Amino acid sequence: MAGGTFTVQNKVRPGVYINFKSEAKPLGNLGERGITAFPAPLPWGKNGITVLESGTYLEQALPQLGFLPTDARIRHITAAMAHASKLLIYRIGAAGGKKAAGTTGNLTATAKYAGTRGNDLQIVVQPNMDQPGAYDVQTLLDGEEVDLQTVTQAEELSANNFIDFNGTGTITETAGLPLVGGTDGAGTAGEYADAFAAFEAEEFNVLGVPVTDSAIKELAVAFTKRLREDEGNKIQTVLHDYPGADYEGVISLKNSVITSDGLTVEPVHLLWEIAAMEAAADVNESLTYAAIPNAVDVFPKYTHSEIVRALSNGEMVISASNGQAVIEQDINTLKSFTPQKDKKFSKNRVVRVLDATANDIRKIFSKSYIGKIDNNADGRNLLKGEVIAYLERLQGLGAIQNFDSQTDLQVLPGDDVDAVMISLAVQPVDSPEKIYMNVTVK
Repeated sequence: MAGGTFTVQNKVRPGVYINFKSEAKPLGNLGERGITAFPAPLPWGKNGITVLESGTYLEQALPQLGFLPTDARIRHITAAMAHASKLLIYRIGAAGGKKAAGTTGNLTATAKYAGTRGNDLQIVVQPNMDQPGAYDVQTLLDGEEVDLQTVTQAEELSANNFIDFNGTGTITETAGLPLVGGTDGAGTAGEYADAFAAFEAEEFNVLGVPVTDSAIKELAVAFTKRLREDEGNKIQTVLHDYPGADYEGVISLKNSVITSDGLTVEPVHLLWEIAAMEAAADVNESLTYAAIPNAVDVFPKYTHSEIVRALSNGEMVISASNGQAVIEQDINTLKSFTPQKDKKFSKNRVVRVLDATANDIRKIFSKSYIGKIDNNADGRNLLKGEVIAYLERLQGLGAIQNFDSQTDLQVLPGDDVDAVMISLAVQPVDSPEKIYMNVTVK
């Protein structure tokens, strides 16, 4: 944590700044969240969006992702699932891939999905010890049984979560038939564009794009701006090393962590967890100094001056504090401030409140008001009452403050007969990040 003395209250890093002075006058002067979307190259899974739920992830991971949730190869996904209520994963590379397959006698086994993970499948066909003329057909993944069927003919076999069977007649015994020929697609920019188009029809809070390609990052920023500004869908997007976005809807992760078991995590893998944490954060919650679970150090590690420069550049820095890795400051990439968007818009807690207000009121109106009430004084008063009730709930949560329904909200007729104009003033609450103290020594 940063510290030191202060002359004026202009510190960038969260910390405690204390002045000690001798005898003199004192100079002391708050909808459901947690849904995260990712386009990502994977070696297994369907072509399109896979939905993973927090309550059923342990059962979903193996059939839908091809790995047990404890497998190190999807450690980043499991880490994200620890925070998110739901993950939407669009598999990149599925469309151009090939399915692994193998044939023994009259039976052909084909991987359920295209991809290299299919090459880790095999089938074993052995006589059943209790039923003469019957065979046990095992499906193995990494040598572990994931399906077992007992049949007498090939056509009796049913598809399972990993293999589709095809064939008729007598089954040929085999101690182990590996499936081969599975490949992953190249993962083009066009596939990422397809992913963004698919996500547009879904409901989510934060988009994570774990890539290093600048062209895809630029595409993600354009998608985010269009959703926020043209569609009214207030999402945020997390990228690695893209502070040039200079936009309140984009978060740029700068560095990464070292875990308690000594693993140096790639930033694009940590991005999964950061995006899920941002999605799960409540409207009255800041992630400044939030600890990254199971992380004990950071990589690379920066000096005080480097951290100040990074924060001023709109970069989210992970720093080391008391044996933990923490989010130094919960900020986005906005740094070109204007009278319309000042420094408050660079704080993600503030943006969460504003985004929640926009998203939630839009849902309320579209579900219960648009096309269902009269655009007269009585109808507009119903709208006003709904907005007041919503904002008072936000204020009760500590997400906003000083809301006065008499002076801060107007619901008036619009220019057209079917239009309503709402003018609203809100004051989001942020979390204290810099503590300034004047201590008088007597």
